[in-house]
Amino acid sequence: MLLVPCDVLRPRRPDEHFAGEAAAARAAGMPVAVVDHDALTRGTAQAADAAVARVPAGDGAVYRGWMLRSGDYAGFAAALERRGVRLRTGAEDYRRGHELPGWYPAAQDCTPESVWTEGDGRDGFLEACAGLGKGAAVLRDWTKSMKHYWDEACFIPDVTDVDAAWRVARRFRELRDDEFTGGFVLRRFEDFSGAEARTWWVDGECRLVSAHPDSPDRLPGDVDLTVVAAAIRELASPFVTADLVRRTDGRWRLVEIGDGQVSDRPSSADASRLIRAII
Repeated sequence: MLLVPCDVLRPRRPDEHFAGEAAAARAAGMPVAVVDHDALTRGTAQAADAAVARVPAGDGAVYRGWMLRSGDYAGFAAALERRGVRLRTGAEDYRRGHELPGWYPAAQDCTPESVWTEGDGRDGFLEACAGLGKGAAVLRDWTKSMKHYWDEACFIPDVTDVDAAWRVARRFRELRDDEFTGGFVLRRFEDFSGAEARTWWVDGECRLVSAHPDSPDRLPGDVDLTVVAAAIRELASPFVTADLVRRTDGRWRLVEIGDGQVSDRPSSADASRLIRAII
């Protein structure tokens, strides 16, 4: 079955953002149930049980909804198991696809060089800067960047300028607030051109190529899936996305991998196409 977040004001209905996918799933004969995303983020077994109270007992399920911390997802999976429902993507699969330290080892040959910390301390951050060596870097945490705050909280012109780099890191940490996950990640800056493509992979096979949600009307042509195919197979997660973009030298590069359940669908991608890909 397909699980989607409920509407906050009308908890028996799907959240409007996922209503199209819910309708497409029903049209394809796929059962749909709603879960309480806010309750899932409270981090207790009792809250997780309440969050899935409207999910009927069954064999298996796929979630399409808002991002969850890996620990909260594990609680979600456990609560469903207590109802006899098994998520296609287990808790460890989710963590591996959702957090950069989980997917980077499989993908390091096709994505910018990356180093990371555990936690948000200055000493660890400066060690990561030293580990990257020199040059420009892009900053994020284990799950997300603040690229819309490019100059103040994302781009570091030179990691050897440690005071300037730390100012960017502090601003990033401030903006991420309670959503900060894992630690800082420094990725070597590469000059990209054109729009990103979001590719959707189920059981190691690309089932759909769409535009990226940030540029829904710009789908790059002739995306080279071979760049990332081996990495996706090695990762062995049931359902992930891989965002690809062309570098200025013409080579396709992996921007990031994400768990497919919490990767946003661009407005230009038909909901029924995604549901068919999932099925």
